[in-house]
Amino acid sequence: MGTPADELRRELTDSGVRPGDEVIVPSYGTTDAAEAVLLAGARPVFVDIDADSFCIDPAAVAEAVSPRTAAVVAVHTFGHPADMARINEIGDRHGIHVIGYGVVEEPAGEIVRRQANAAYLDGKLRGVRTPAVAVGVDHSYQSYVVRVPGNGRPDRDAFARALRSRGVACHVPVQTPVHRTQRFRRELWLVETERAADECLALPVDASMPRRELQRVVSACNALGGLLQTAA
Repeated sequence: MGTPADELRRELTDSGVRPGDEVIVPSYGTTDAAEAVLLAGARPVFVDIDADSFCIDPAAVAEAVSPRTAAVVAVHTFGHPADMARINEIGDRHGIHVIGYGVVEEPAGEIVRRQANAAYLDGKLRGVRTPAVAVGVDHSYQSYVVRVPGNGRPDRDAFARALRSRGVACHVPVQTPVHRTQRFRRELWLVETERAADECLALPVDASMPRRELQRVVSACNALGGLLQTAA
């Protein structure tokens, strides 16, 4: 069985992507999409994300289309689906293949429990920006990602250290945007991508978490978040 990049590469080549083509991908997330494009012999073109969903921004996709564009990889990020309707519309207009990527097959019960845990955190957390989900969007919360207020990365990293010291498992979901890694370096400034890399923190929302663990997350975050928000 191949890696996720191998499987996506096969889908790209099966859709007609050939060496020398361009494929539009997001920079915020894993390197899978960009790796798959290289494996197909094509060139990844990095574009910005939507500030709320963390998925590829359809407006940025539209601006990046060129005569060499053969495909778009719309990555579903953290369990939030990309705006496939708008991206497919762009693909149809320009004759570009659109591939949705990143859906994880899971038992429905686990997703429902995570969604319930996320709803609890949404209603209780203060001092951080909770995930923004539009009405009608089915977010599976593979990760529950908040934004930490204050001075970007320094405050976010201090916030994370303080949470861990209180026994709350958390992590930075994307340390470095793909276009700033050594393998894929581009001289780009993707505003929302950079901001998300500096501000975002993933909090625990596992389906198996008991309510007392969620309450501990809320207590720790609210005490620290309020202080950071005042200082911001």
